Order: sequence, then C-alpha cells, then structure tokens
Amino acid sequence: MYLLKNKWDEVIGEEFAKPYFLELCEFLKQEYDKYTVYPPKQRVFSALKTTDYDQVKAVILGQDPYHGEGQAHGLAFSVQPGVQPPPSLINIFKEINSEYGCNLGQNGCLLNWAKQGVLLLNTALTVRQGQANSHKGKGWEVFTDRVIKALNDKETPVVFMLWGSNARSKKALITNKNHLVLETVHPSPLSAYNGFFGCNHFKKANDFLSQFTTPVDWTAIDD
Repeated sequence: MYLLKNKWDEVIGEEFAKPYFLELCEFLKQEYDKYTVYPPKQRVFSALKTTDYDQVKAVILGQDPYHGEGQAHGLAFSVQPGVQPPPSLINIFKEINSEYGCNLGQNGCLLNWAKQGVLLLNTALTVRQGQANSHKGKGWEVFTDRVIKALNDKETPVVFMLWGSNARSKKALITNKNHLVLETVHPSPLSAYNGFFGCNHFKKANDFLSQFTTPVDWTAIDD
C-alpha cells in the first residue's frame, strides 16, 4: 500500500488496493528491475506529494515523464535543477515571457509552481528510458483519471489547463461548473505556433483564480 501522507490518501487511497493498480505495480517492478525507468521510484508520486488535494488551484496535464537521463522528477513538464529545459518547456516559458514581460528559460524546475498549488500531473507517471509512451495503457491512466475526477468534485474552483489532444481528451471528466477549462494545442515545437503561442492561458488562469484565492506567480520558478 502506498502512502502519500497527505489528504490524497483520504481522497484516492482506495485506488492502491484495486486489482488494476496491483497489476500495474507488478509491471513496474519488472520494468525497474530490467530497464532504466524514469522518474526514480521515490519520485513517481512527487506531483501528489508536493501539491495536496486541498491546495490544488490549477492543473497542468502532461502525457508521460521525460525519458532522457536526469530529466524527470515526477512533475509534468518540469526537469531537475541544472538540466536544460526541453523544447516544450522552452515554449511554455516563451508564452509566459510574452504574457508577463519576463525572461524565463534558464531553470526548468517547476517545483515552485507545485508548491503554489499547481498540480503538474502526467497521465502516465512512469516511462522506460528513451521510449516515450512505453508505459501507456498499463493502468496509469485509470489512476490519473481518478485523480482528475476527484479534483472535479472539489467545491473550490480549479483551473484545468489542457494542452494537446491527449490532455484535451480528459475534458469529459470535468463537469463541475465551478471550474475553468482552458484548452489549446500542445506546446511542442510541432504545434506551438498553431495556437499555444498567444493563448494567454497563464493570465486567464490568474484572472479566474484572483476572484477566489491567491493567483499563481508563474514567473517564480527558482526554488
């Protein structure tokens, strides 16, 4: 049984004992034994451990962790300190720089966002080195859909930022009218110029959040 040691245990803790999750655990045991898998075992649930259920004010959905050495540390789109930001993250920073007139781009660690209440959630929480989507369809999506449904049940408003077809497919899970859904194309170089640049999602999120709570300082990324 996993323990996240916060409110998430109360909200989704029963998932850890369900047959699909036990099968996922067995699969992961074999993967970690045979291959290099990211992120490290102790960081698989970093998003949920860092941003408690009651703290969540915004959600950014990623696909699966970065699959290069030393990059992934359990927060979607974020890389460990000292690691060069990947192309999608560089484009996220470009949009923030455009919206706020700042100069992000050197440090790709988004831990400060997570501490402010931004849940940086991938739909699959692990990946084999060098093989994107290698853990897709193994059970993670059932688990992370449950996380999204739990957030949908929150009475306090949450902003869901859905970028790309994978994330946008989760819109059907968000039915609570208290929440705001922002959607556009993925920030990857292949699609960013088709709607991500100029989307103003970060300011739109804060305009919404400022009606209820402290908005997110998107320019604060140094821990």
